[in-house]
Amino acid sequence: MKAMVLNKIERLESNPSPLRMTAMPVPTPAEGEILVKVSFCGVCHTELDEIEGRTPPPHLPIVPGHEVVGRVAGLGPGTGAFHIGDRVGVAWIFSACGDCRFCRSGNENLCPDFLATGRDAHGGYAEYMTVPEGFAHPIPSEFSDAEAAPLLCAGAVGYRSLRLARPSDGQAIGLTGFGASGHLVLKMIRHRYPRAKVFVFARSAGQQDFARELGAFWAGPTEAACPQKLDSIIDTTPVWKPVVEALRNLAPGGRLVINAIGKEDVDKGDLLRLDYPSHLWMEKEIKSVANVCRQDVGECLALAAEMGIRPEVQAFALEEANQALLELRTRQVHGAKVLMMP
Repeated sequence: MKAMVLNKIERLESNPSPLRMTAMPVPTPAEGEILVKVSFCGVCHTELDEIEGRTPPPHLPIVPGHEVVGRVAGLGPGTGAFHIGDRVGVAWIFSACGDCRFCRSGNENLCPDFLATGRDAHGGYAEYMTVPEGFAHPIPSEFSDAEAAPLLCAGAVGYRSLRLARPSDGQAIGLTGFGASGHLVLKMIRHRYPRAKVFVFARSAGQQDFARELGAFWAGPTEAACPQKLDSIIDTTPVWKPVVEALRNLAPGGRLVINAIGKEDVDKGDLLRLDYPSHLWMEKEIKSVANVCRQDVGECLALAAEMGIRPEVQAFALEEANQALLELRTRQVHGAKVLMMP
């Protein structure tokens, strides 16, 4: 099979084509696993974090990709939840132990034995992959394969972020960063909290216009002073500056939820410029998001089907994975990018 493989950690500034097209054998599903023939795989900023070394080290060489949609092509011993031909999705959570206190409490994303798709096990930048059947998700018929792919991470982690932000209808909710996850969260807010006002902070005028098209009450640049203080803000950016700016725009008792697996070092100095009275005082909270649970993925897919969400997608051929990543790295984002298998 064809696969795009990461062989070493490096910055895209040094090598804009870090993934290599590689011929690999089709994997054989082990006990409890299914074989998935991949049709589409979303391109996520987490792949950039893996490539450039901002996540726990991947098991190199590795096939990245954790927004995977395809069809069951093989069944390992001891499986029975799916049949050949069933359409399934695979998210960032590849497996967890199922026995620790985190797994038992429904927080398997915090499991010490958590394995990530495309980091600890081969992912979806390939024609085939295997996954434990308990961590594969049925895809609702409402979505095409390309539309379903970004829901498995951008949608699911956005859904978890929204839950952790604890909004209520009629509140003022902020989104800083407006890429694949941000545009889906805005749609969720508009559906679940129709009286809420959504304020979007984005780098480019194009992203700001896109936010307004999707129903944002206001959109402006990252460093803008918001027209009003916000009850909660969800940050989906890879850098530190939006975090500092978001804290300044929080209302007393407000909560900032940081939806990122890592932050780039480019402007880390902003951390040293935190001003306690304006950024943190008045019982403001900061909450991080650590991956997703299977429950988040399932509930996100169900909500998206109920809402009729149609993610905005831009398709690339598998061999164009490096180009898709480079565009993501340079903030050329309008919705979500997906890879189409041969």
